[in-house]
Amino acid sequence: MTNTMQNYGLTWTDVDGEPGASAVAYDQPTAEKRKTELEAAGCTGVEIVAVRPGQLPDSRA
Repeated sequence: MTNTMQNYGLTWTDVDGEPGASAVAYDQPTAEKRKTELEAAGCTGVEIVAVRPGQLPDSRA
């Protein structure tokens, strides 16, 4: 049996209107926790995106 690790990144818009993207990859539970933290800080459009190992999401321009 093969176990495939899925990595996730986040993209968002901060309170100043600047796009942001995570600089690290997360597992699913940690990505969900980080999303909640970003939303609590006032960020909008927070999305969890699947990324390949070694890749990070691009910020939304």
